[in-house]
Amino acid sequence: MKAITSNLPVVALLGRTNVGKSTLFNRLTETHRAVVSPKAGTTRDRKEAPVLWRGAQFLLVDTGGLDHPGHDAFEQEVTHQVEIAMEKADVILLVVDLEVGVLEQDLQVARKLKGLNKPVILVGNKADRQAAAALDADWYNLPFGLPHPVSAIRGNGLGDVLDEVFDALAILGRPPIDFEEARTIPRIALVGIPNVGKSSIINEILGEPRFITSPIAHTTREPNDTLVEFDGREYLLIDTAGIRRKSRVQAGIEHAGVQQSLERLRQADIVVLVLDAGKDIDAQEMRLGRLIQEAGVGCVIALNKWDLVQDKGPSTVHEVERDIRRALPHLRFAPLLTVSATERMRIHKLFDLFDTIMQERVHRVSPEELEQFLRKTVARHKPSRGKGVAHPTVLDFRQLGVRPPTFGLLVKGRRADVLHPSYVRFLENRLREAFGFTGTPINIRAIAEKPS
Repeated sequence: MKAITSNLPVVALLGRTNVGKSTLFNRLTETHRAVVSPKAGTTRDRKEAPVLWRGAQFLLVDTGGLDHPGHDAFEQEVTHQVEIAMEKADVILLVVDLEVGVLEQDLQVARKLKGLNKPVILVGNKADRQAAAALDADWYNLPFGLPHPVSAIRGNGLGDVLDEVFDALAILGRPPIDFEEARTIPRIALVGIPNVGKSSIINEILGEPRFITSPIAHTTREPNDTLVEFDGREYLLIDTAGIRRKSRVQAGIEHAGVQQSLERLRQADIVVLVLDAGKDIDAQEMRLGRLIQEAGVGCVIALNKWDLVQDKGPSTVHEVERDIRRALPHLRFAPLLTVSATERMRIHKLFDLFDTIMQERVHRVSPEELEQFLRKTVARHKPSRGKGVAHPTVLDFRQLGVRPPTFGLLVKGRRADVLHPSYVRFLENRLREAFGFTGTPINIRAIAEKPS
């Protein structure tokens, strides 16, 4: 397993804290992946996303501030992530704040970058009010010429910067890649409450400390994407912020990170719900189970820290799974895998499950097979009555779509609720017995017959 960036050239955003790197990242990538806050040190992990310009793409990397104040428990890890970004970058965008002017920290960062022997483009952000500030003589103290005045908030001046990035990459022999239709790469989001080991699992997959981990709750502040390759297949792994109960979520950075994590959950193809093997399922994890089921995404339950479970016997896994199924009835379709990120236990088996679930999410059953299935199922268990006095009669059963598999159940009469909801659950169970659909929810819609 390894992290990959395809063949896109890499451009890194670097600079001291609070110059607007994350705002610029969001603007250039046309996303909202980076949490923006006036609080210094908001960005911890490095984030990556493609930038499309003039019909071609490069990979943009956002980083934490190079002048981290040193009062944060994560200072060394943040600095390490920045250094990795510096090493991997083909071109560097050094971002400064035009409103504040040149600070000693800017000079320190510039001296560090000068020694890299890489193309550095100086970008002066926050030129909203006075672009002429870019001409201040103090900027000549930096060894990269005058800054290009831009506004990350409004988008002013970014075209000129992108043109210069393209020119620099062309000189290096690493030109941006012509845009093509995006390949179908499975989007895998790891979600869970704080400190269950989501980032540790991804780090183990990559074989490097790609994301900062610690026993401190909410170490991961925002979703982070990493493209990985396993056995020649590509996957987009999304590490998300730990999701606590709403009443415990602090306003500001944590709230923004949690909201982004929930949004990425809904956008994923598959969600890995990471649980701590040493703890009981709590109310927030039950809520996450409902959200995953409602989102219609595939799901794997990863029971992490299995190596720490004491006195394991032949029946331990079955007993634990029974308890989890009772606590998370919404995810009865999700396969469960016991893993340990620290001991590298069964992590690679997640990828086999991802492949299976991706296939099951687009599985189509022919009308002939469904007709035969319905006939046998109704003979086994006649439809149960819901509302009304008429006994329900099922006329037809067809597949309507995929991602997730969706079926329509045509019921005789003017109202569909004559069919009891328990019968829909019964049909779902029989569908899984007959056709699989491992790891994906199934939607069955009862539809009333149109009156003649």
